[in-house]
Order: sequence, then structure tokens, then C-alpha cells
Amino acid sequence: MGKKLKKIKKIRIHNEGNDQLLFGLIFIIAVGYLLWNYVSTPWPFWAFMAVAVVIYGIVLNFYQCPRRFFNMEDTEGIVVAPADGKIVVVEEVDENTYFHDKRLMISIFMSLTNVHANWFPVDGKVKFVKHFNGNYHRAFLPKASVENEHADIMITTEQGVDVLCRQIAGAMARRIVTYAKEGEDCYIDEHLGFIKLGSRVDVFLPVDSEVCVEIGQKTTGDQTVIAKLK
Repeated sequence: MGKKLKKIKKIRIHNEGNDQLLFGLIFIIAVGYLLWNYVSTPWPFWAFMAVAVVIYGIVLNFYQCPRRFFNMEDTEGIVVAPADGKIVVVEEVDENTYFHDKRLMISIFMSLTNVHANWFPVDGKVKFVKHFNGNYHRAFLPKASVENEHADIMITTEQGVDVLCRQIAGAMARRIVTYAKEGEDCYIDEHLGFIKLGSRVDVFLPVDSEVCVEIGQKTTGDQTVIAKLK
């Protein structure tokens, strides 16, 4: 597959949030200026600033773009968490869209406070990328994996194993961004995409994969090993 490339963004804030963060800051400054200069008492200014700073801090955390490197040199057979969040599903399912057999599905739910950048879960080559329109059920519900708007990224590892990674929009999410391109080599440590607001990522693996996580466990994208391929 050639030499592994470290195509990690060097910025700390994800470019998907540039507009929102800039306009949000302008809004806070403008309203703060008006409250400070045109309201006779200072408490509305301080109340507004307290709330605004907390909300802005949450959004700033949401749009973080962490610089992470997986700490194991040998990544053969390793499946890492594609997102920060919490494990909500570990079960065998009938996957009838692509595989037409049973697959092990591991799902990670991202809350509003999680970083929402997504990483490639395995080293390999992107076989295809497909986007599907759909509903906006709460992302942690089982039906969200199929019925919600989602993007499917199929990755073939060097050993010829197909791994499906699915980005799923949630009840609040309205934009799925996928950087993966069909035919490109991909590696652990690289960003796969980004999902705005609460959402979920599913990974479909062969049923004989060794599960390394459990329900309720917190994950760190590109760091937590969720499974090992046979």
C-alpha cells in the first residue's frame, strides 16, 4: 500500500466550524456591546456573557480537531474507534445491503459534548463511498442505522477483509461530511469525515472478529481498539 502518510490537520479547530465560531463570536461581541452601553443596569450584560461563554465553550469543544497518532506500530488486524463517544451496540446483525450475511456491528454514539471528527477504523483502500438520504431519529436507536440519513464507506484491508464504516445523522445533525474517496488508500490516524451535532458511527466486521470493548464503554477516536480481525 506504499508508505503510510500522516495527513493530519495541523489546526486545532476543525474547518467545518470556522463559520459558526466566527459568526457566534461576532454575535456575542455585538450583543455584549449593546447590553453594556445601552442598558442602565449591568446584570443583563453579565448574565448574557455567562450563558454565552458556556455555550460557546461547548461548541468550541465540539469543533476540536485533535492531532492524534495511534500508539502501536503494527496496525495489521487492528480496528480502532472511528469516533469519540460511547459504545451503544455490540451485536451480530443481518447485513443485507452489501454482505448479505451476518456481521458484527459495533456502534459509537456521539453526544453534543464529544469531538465530532471521524477517523478511519482500519488501514486499507476505500472500495466505495455512498450517501443515503433518510430520517432523523435519535442516533442511539437501533433503527437509526438503516432509516436515518447516512454515508457508507467500505474499506478493504491489505488482507482482503471488507470493513463497512457508516456515518449516521442524528435527531439534531443535519450535515454529514465524508472526506473518504473511492480508490484512495486510507490509514488509521487519518480523518474519514465529520458529523455535525449529536450522531453515531457504526462499524460492520466479520463475525469472528475479537471484540475489545463493551456496552457503555467510552471511546477515544483513533486511540481505542474496538476489535481485532482474525
